[in-house]
Amino acid sequence: MTRTQLTFAAAALLGTFTGATPSIAQDAKPVVMSAPFAQAMCAAWNADATLTDKLVESGWMKNDAGRGFKLMQIYRSDCASSARIEMQIALKDGKAQCVYGGAVRSTALDGGADYLMWADTPRWREMGAGEYGPMKGMMFGRLNFAGPKMEAMGNMAPFQNFLLLVGKVPGDWAACP
Repeated sequence: MTRTQLTFAAAALLGTFTGATPSIAQDAKPVVMSAPFAQAMCAAWNADATLTDKLVESGWMKNDAGRGFKLMQIYRSDCASSARIEMQIALKDGKAQCVYGGAVRSTALDGGADYLMWADTPRWREMGAGEYGPMKGMMFGRLNFAGPKMEAMGNMAPFQNFLLLVGKVPGDWAACP
């Protein structure tokens, strides 16, 4: 997905699309790890074939705690009162589709099926820029993770794409959510 496509998706979600060319005003960028940012992440997820296809092929989608969707919650740990954001991923039309991105709606995560990831802002930026992936992030304590570890280990390539979305989706890094 190109930066223009991601900008378009984010602009459409934020209601700032004004015509044939997407436009996001500098001040209209959502704060990174805010509910509007999660909406844009959800749209970007659905446009990424590695995430939508490979997570079905690997069997990742089958482990949904019987709910029909998996939960991923993420946050910036250096923001004092940073709320988590949530993405719900469901099998839809044979693909692992993000069906919700926003503020947390699920208070309890299932440790055998769901994911919680947190890192300091500089680390999210590094991973989003592709400086390193989830394996190095977790091994060196840059990315904290709770959830089914063996399942995650078997899906490092898709999770690399997930981390890259954090850098591709336009957002305001200066403010805390």
